[in-house]
Order: sequence, then C-alpha cells, then structure tokens
Amino acid sequence: MTRPLLLASGSTTRLALLRNAGLQVTATPARIDEASIRASLEAEGANPRDIADTLAEMKARKLSDRNPDALVLGCDQVLEFDRRVWGKPETPSQALEHLQMLRRNPHRLLSALVLYDKQEPVWRHVSRADLTMRNVSDRWLIGYIERNWDQIRHCAGAYMIEAEGLRLFSAIEGDYFTILGLPMLPLLSYLELRGFIES
Repeated sequence: MTRPLLLASGSTTRLALLRNAGLQVTATPARIDEASIRASLEAEGANPRDIADTLAEMKARKLSDRNPDALVLGCDQVLEFDRRVWGKPETPSQALEHLQMLRRNPHRLLSALVLYDKQEPVWRHVSRADLTMRNVSDRWLIGYIERNWDQIRHCAGAYMIEAEGLRLFSAIEGDYFTILGLPMLPLLSYLELRGFIES
C-alpha cells in the first residue's frame, strides 16, 4: 500500500480478508447507531441496496473526518427477505426466529463498500448474493445456535457459511467474498487502477 488503509469496521473476518490479500490495514471501528439509521431509512422508503450503501458511507465518512490523510474503507451488509431488511439477532431466541423464517426460502445478502480519500467518497460498490436455506429441523437449529452463538450473533441472518452454517443451505448464487461481507475482487481492482497497490 502506498497510503495507510483504515477499515471502519470491527469485523475480524473483513480484517483477515484484507490482510490475507497482502494489504497493510488497520481496523478502527466507526461507531454509528446502525439500528436507528436503518429504521429511519426504511421509514423513508429506502431500498435495501441503498440502506447498505448509506451505512457503509456513514462509517467511512466518520473515520475519514478523524483521519484525513488515510484511505478509509467503510463496509456494511444487509439481509433482504420478504421485502424488508433484517438486522443481526440480539438474542439466541431471536436467532432461532430468524432462521425459522428463512428456512425453505431464498433471501439476499447485499454487501456495500465505500472508499474515502482525503475526506471525500471516491469509490463505491454493492454486490449481491442469493441464498436458499434447506428445510432443517427446529432441533438442529437450536443445537446450531447453542454451538455457534458467540460467532453468529455478529452476523445478519445468524449464520456463517465459512463454518457450520454452510450446512443450512441448498443453493448459493454469488461471490463468496460478498457473502463474507467484503467484495474483494472489485476492491482490489480499484486499488490497483488507482495505484494504491502494485499490479
């Protein structure tokens, strides 16, 4: 990297993806009230794609204002199902409710990236993935949540496909990195194009 890259996220998965790709990056979570902002956007009739994009931009802007010389990457992911946006589960019982609603049904993940440079947005991207959940039993879902709660409570949809959550699905269409919450290929292409990383 020719410039410091700050990740406006506390996600260990996103940080690992960037570092595994050879990028020098520092994670500095940007604290915003995501639930309130999401509710306000939904009340205004914003679609899920715009909600993800707006949340990613707000995180990047907040961190960029405090670090004007750095490149700042804001990220957000939303789950779209039944024409509405679903947030992260707050309790194991809510995780069970979410998974029960999703089973046997397709849903969509939207992962948004916004890159700030010198306190201005210079690039943005939103990727989508479509997933269909199997008809798994309540008993298996309860056990899954008990075994994985510490990890899945941070995830929209209450699952992680990079772990046991993969067993929930019968079909997945879309980029693996999009599902993990950080579409790496378009990001790397942009950073190379701008000369921020060697190509």
